[in-house]
Amino acid sequence: MLEQISQFIQEHFLYLQPGYTLLNTIVFGLILGLVVLGLIKMFKWIDKDPQDLFLPLIPFIFLGSSTRALVDNGIYPLNLLLVTPGIYVLVGILTLLVLFGTILLEKRTGRDYRQVMFLMGMILCLPNIFNMGHINFQAFAAIIGIWLLFTAPFFLLGKKWKLLSDKFNLAALSAHLFDASSTFVAVDYYGYWEQHVLPAALTDMMGTAFIMFPLKIGVILGTIYFIDSEIEDKTIKNMLKLAIFILGLAPGLRNFLSLIMAT
Repeated sequence: MLEQISQFIQEHFLYLQPGYTLLNTIVFGLILGLVVLGLIKMFKWIDKDPQDLFLPLIPFIFLGSSTRALVDNGIYPLNLLLVTPGIYVLVGILTLLVLFGTILLEKRTGRDYRQVMFLMGMILCLPNIFNMGHINFQAFAAIIGIWLLFTAPFFLLGKKWKLLSDKFNLAALSAHLFDASSTFVAVDYYGYWEQHVLPAALTDMMGTAFIMFPLKIGVILGTIYFIDSEIEDKTIKNMLKLAIFILGLAPGLRNFLSLIMAT
């Protein structure tokens, strides 16, 4: 019985080959929800605003995504700690340790924890940056160009629309547009495939990953609007937005880096 349970867990949750099923998508989603609830309590305890971590977290997101991309391209070994969900658990724990360490340093020295955290994250990223090697500049330019093309109208719209005049809201949407851009280019022009259940089904049905753009725009704008209009607690509101930002940027960077490093 224990052997069967162990095999089930390994097949559906601790696996080396990429791919998501309806089951592990639901389970990972529930775990993510519990993590977000825990982080909300943590931010209240340390008396910090999750929005303040918007920039300091970017190097750590890059660290996780670039490590995964280096595994995709055979530069780093394929093992459970370097693939989903292992790499994100590992980077998540590392991020929390750095966060607590820099907050403690701030209390003792007065040095802004956000600046120190960002710097430490950049230092941790250096080995991955040095290991990237070959860069496909055509794929690089295609993804960045499409991302800018879709992001620019919302940036301009933010000058008139209160929802997007909030830079945090715009950043969350922009991160998901970056994910959509990297997915569209990778799937439609380089023969990659969508791994997530719902996007994969929609992509197969429509015959193109371009469907990711209206899907992302509709879902993210609707979610942000709901958060801003229905949630009053500042910590909860900003933690949810930070989670949305990470969920867009992390897979977007992984796709982007995997593709531009591919030979």
